[in-house]
Formats: sequence, C-alpha cells, structure tokens
Amino acid sequence: MTESHTGGPHAGLRLMAVHAHPDDESSKGAATTAKYAAEGNEVLIVTLTGGEAGDILNPAMDRPGVKERMSEIRQEEMARAAAALGVEQHWLGFVDSGLPEGDPLPPVPEGSFAAIDIEEPIEALVRVVREFRPHVMITYDERGGYPHPDHIRDHDVSVAAFERAGDPAAYPGTGEPWTVSKLYYTHGFIRDRMVLFSDEFERHGQESPFKEWLSKWDPSRGDIMGRVTTQIECAKYFPQRDDALRAHATQIDPNGVFFKVPLEWQQRLWPTEEFELAQTRVKTSIPETDLFAGIEEP
Repeated sequence: MTESHTGGPHAGLRLMAVHAHPDDESSKGAATTAKYAAEGNEVLIVTLTGGEAGDILNPAMDRPGVKERMSEIRQEEMARAAAALGVEQHWLGFVDSGLPEGDPLPPVPEGSFAAIDIEEPIEALVRVVREFRPHVMITYDERGGYPHPDHIRDHDVSVAAFERAGDPAAYPGTGEPWTVSKLYYTHGFIRDRMVLFSDEFERHGQESPFKEWLSKWDPSRGDIMGRVTTQIECAKYFPQRDDALRAHATQIDPNGVFFKVPLEWQQRLWPTEEFELAQTRVKTSIPETDLFAGIEEP
C-alpha cells in the first residue's frame, strides 16, 4: 500500500536514485524515496541491470521453473516493489555481471555491465537525467556500499552523469542539458545501527541476529557515521520499505535477517536513513535533515 500525497515542504521537486540491481532500491534508502514520493515529489528509480545473475535466496522460491524465468520474474518483482514505494522506475537495460567468487577472482562475464566500455552506460544515464531533470541524485559511494563490481560501476557511472548532464558539449543528441543540484551517497550498512539493535536483543534476553556479522566487521571500512552528512526521518515509511523488500521474493527471505528486528524497535531506536552529501551546487548547512535543503522550490 502506498501513501497518498500530502504536500511536503518541497512538494514538486524531483529525486532520482540510481541502483545496480532490482532489490537494491528496497534495501538502500527505500523509506526515504517512499517519503518524498508521498509528500508530492517525483521520484524515479533507475535500475542499471536486470539482475539476471541473481541467485534464488528465498528457499520458498527455489522451485522448478523459477531460475529459467529469472529475468522476467525480477521485472515483475521490481514492478511490485516500485508500487509499494509509490515511485516510478526505469530500466537502463544492461546485463548483470554477477558476483565473482574465487581466489584470485575471475573476470566478470564479457558483455556484462562491469565489463563494457563505461561510456555506454554514462551516455544512457545522461539521457535519462536530461529527460527526468532531477534536482537530487542518489548513488553508492566509491566502494559501491560493498565491493560488488556492478555497485562500483554504478558509482562511477552516476558520478560521471551528474558531472556531465549539464554540459552542452557532452553527448549531443541526448536531450537538453540539465544541471543536477546535489549528489548523495546512500549509507545503509552502519555498524552503530547494528550494535544498537544487538544491545536491544540482549536487553530482551535474545541472541542478536547480527552477532556473526559484527564479529566479521572489517575495520578498514572506517566509521561510516563519520561520513554521514544527512539523516532523513522516515520511520513512518518503514512498512512500505518492508513491503518493497518482500516484493523481491526470489532475493529476500521473509524469515531472513532483514526482518529480524521488530519494526517498533527500528522506528524507536533508529528512525532515520543515512546519506552523504558528495557534491553540491547549492548552499546548504551540515548536518542536514532534507535531501532538498538549499534547493529553491519550483
């Protein structure tokens, strides 16, 4: 179920979130996009690949015929997730590179998103930027959020599109130039948040589902909260986020770790989603509580 438009403080602005695969939009900044859409803004999710290489991660979906229809099923799942969030969605049409495994890592498949000439997806994304004309773009940081080749390529492509979409000399024939005001990185895998929830499990005499995850935390990732500039209050939209996650039935186990923390705990203990202002062409003050801060209303 989607929220009705309520006419928020910046209703009428445009937000674009660029994601590598279907389901990424539901696990990274989903409640924020639902919030801005509900408040009367235009929100577009751009999905760079079809997610064709995704495994079946929900045991209930591991049945005959699913793997053979993975591409089609993931399109259907994405449509349901977008409806749950109340946002629009656009496929860029590139091929999922998969997650290479082994030591040393094998190369990504020829012709996949992470293997092709990067100018091709940059031009394709610039075309969408110039058509949609977002005031704000969201992407991943330089590590991709986690080191999946498609996520790292997502970062590189998004940053280049942000920088070039307003340049009249760049990619002639892809529409009128449009200068995006702000670029954000989304930060979802935050250690402080996991520790807070783990402590709450312990207070209730329960074992934390994040115990193993925290034990394997890579210190080289640094203090993610130290990079966060912007926290969006969006607890009201956590149910829509969860509906969108469940829509990706091949990828998300409804009994998995995403749903182990009671919704009430999440809304009470950590009611925000976190972002890093990576580039801005408007004046704003840090810390922020609004992605559109500093942008003049239309």
